[in-house]
Amino acid sequence: MKLTVAVIYGGRSGEHEISIRSAESIMSALDPERYEIHRYFISKEGRWSPRPLYPEPKRNPEIDVVFPVLHGTFGEDGTMQGLLELADLPYVGPGVLASSAAMDKEVGKRLCREAGLAVVEYVIADANFDCSQNKLPFPLFVKPANLGSSVGISKARTCEELHAAVKLAAQYDRKMIIERTIVGKELECAVLGNDDPVASMPCEILPSREFYDYEDKYLLDRTEFRIPADLPAERIEEVKRAAVAAYKALQCEGMSRVDFLLEAATDRLYINEVNTIPGFTSISMYPKMWEHSGLAYPKLLDRLIELALERHERKKALRFTR
Repeated sequence: MKLTVAVIYGGRSGEHEISIRSAESIMSALDPERYEIHRYFISKEGRWSPRPLYPEPKRNPEIDVVFPVLHGTFGEDGTMQGLLELADLPYVGPGVLASSAAMDKEVGKRLCREAGLAVVEYVIADANFDCSQNKLPFPLFVKPANLGSSVGISKARTCEELHAAVKLAAQYDRKMIIERTIVGKELECAVLGNDDPVASMPCEILPSREFYDYEDKYLLDRTEFRIPADLPAERIEEVKRAAVAAYKALQCEGMSRVDFLLEAATDRLYINEVNTIPGFTSISMYPKMWEHSGLAYPKLLDRLIELALERHERKKALRFTR
């Protein structure tokens, strides 16, 4: 008997279009002999089609497992995961805590730092942040604390540019994170698993612009990637260990992509951020890294669904009332 997979995509975020592209890629790669796909599209205004899932156990009997493909706000931040927990449905990817912690860049950095992992120096700002409050050297990166795909991110070299960058980021979140610029390599590593996660071969990002922004990721098609990253074998292993450590620090399950910065001047490896629902478009690196590591795209999807079902089975043994 086929498993019914509910693919939820679209959503109320700046990454709506990327979510659609990821979902279409996933649905075309799912084995039609094994899965029956039910589409659940969420518009930019938050309207569901054909209908929302019911937030009650046993009210969605037609669904065996959910594959949320919602990047960013209201999908990758724990809100959708909370709905799926209320509905008592198995779902792909990390749970509520890991999703919300990873989505907030500052909280994610704090958890990684407490686990002994290096993170780039940063300060937290709101819309009223003034240059006189800044204690970090220029140039700086300014980011909304809760967003992905490099939306709302800009680089500031002067106080005037910092003011403009904060104003831009404040359009997307009430909390901003301001980071020291790291000159060096941008690296990514895919992690897969529940209790015993494993890391893929990492890749290196070679942006065509000054930094790996939204246009470079999804529109220009000029970014280059190296899989594996051009690193010595011992550094490759360090990246893989750090990726699993960050994954565990945030209590991720299922999947996540861990992004790194390798500073040229110090040769120090920094955790940049953890992405709990990484892109699955035709150019996305999460499936490409696993493919290079020997796990083809359709088999990766099979494994993610297996991990979702395994986690849900374990939860059934828990008691929620006396």
